[in-house]
Amino acid sequence: MKILLIGEYSRLHNSLKEGLTAIGHDVTLIADGDGFKNYPVDIKIKNRYKKSFGKFIKRLVYKLFKIDLNSLAIRQQFETNKHHLVGYDIVQLINENAFKTVPSVEKRLLEFIFQNNKSVFLLSCGCDFPSVQYAFDKKFKYSVLTPFFENKVSKKAFFPVLKYMEESYVNLHTYIYKNIEGVIASDMDYHLPLEHHAQYLGFIPNPVNTEKIVKIDNPIDDKIVIFHGINTDNYYKKGNDIFEEALDIISKNYTNKVNIITTRNIPYSDYLNHYKKAHILLDMVYAYDQGYNALEAMAAGKVVFTGAEQEWLEYYNLKKNTVVINAEPEIQSLVEQLEWLINNPEQIGIISKNARRFIEDKHNYINIAHEYVNLWTQRISKN
Repeated sequence: MKILLIGEYSRLHNSLKEGLTAIGHDVTLIADGDGFKNYPVDIKIKNRYKKSFGKFIKRLVYKLFKIDLNSLAIRQQFETNKHHLVGYDIVQLINENAFKTVPSVEKRLLEFIFQNNKSVFLLSCGCDFPSVQYAFDKKFKYSVLTPFFENKVSKKAFFPVLKYMEESYVNLHTYIYKNIEGVIASDMDYHLPLEHHAQYLGFIPNPVNTEKIVKIDNPIDDKIVIFHGINTDNYYKKGNDIFEEALDIISKNYTNKVNIITTRNIPYSDYLNHYKKAHILLDMVYAYDQGYNALEAMAAGKVVFTGAEQEWLEYYNLKKNTVVINAEPEIQSLVEQLEWLINNPEQIGIISKNARRFIEDKHNYINIAHEYVNLWTQRISKN
């Protein structure tokens, strides 16, 4: 089949493309490369206003004239490349804002996609209206909105999440759902909000190309290395503040047993150097399932503190703390789980092996590609 993937988050569509290509499909990926991560794409859509002066001009023009310059620039790039975006058997959007433009422009771009291709599917990945509404209604016991509810962050700072509940984005959501074949959840945090939706097609785990991720055998010779890499833009959203308080307690009580590495906004190459040394990696607390950073760390054999709630355990028929550590937003819980690993270091090796095996079994990029193809074709055959 001829397949077009639109948008990129944390290498999901790159990994899916690698799987689809391996099983014989012709795949094109159009995206911005997921911002500073700059993942490879076939057609690059550039954000021309991401540097400081460009950001200033963009904000000024929007404030004065309500015109989003970046959206206009993306629309122009789309027009230049639109002859490459027609005639596909399958198109998949990474989420409801795949081109990262304002809703009026997004709708115009998607209108062309819907009119010039056979079947369009939507991923629920990253924030979207169903998941944000579900979180806002506090149907999760905790979510990415918890820091907002606790007044740790302002409404303005949380606009990238809360915007999906604004009228223009809700209208965009409605328009997309009227034109797609169906929606697929990429992990448990998106599965639960969609579970009873009429257009929900099911949950397919994130694809991970383990051929590109080497398991790092890192025996504990002296101290246990705990790595906490912080992106300050997501500090409260990821629960880094809670991790830091737990680490303060651990550092005082286990000075001779642990080496804690905390970084902030470092280049990816430096991040990898610290990451490779670590036995334990602290990822995020406000999740029920693992995002890509956690999955790749698990594939490398790290013991990862991230989302692994009861719903996730039941789905995969797993026991607690056998593959990954469920990081709840409670300081004492995090301290107790870290202490358990520090006092039972043999568990680090066991969980490391289990984590790698789990990724190979449940997230293999070729198997996942087959799941997507089967779901797409089954849905099309019913219509």
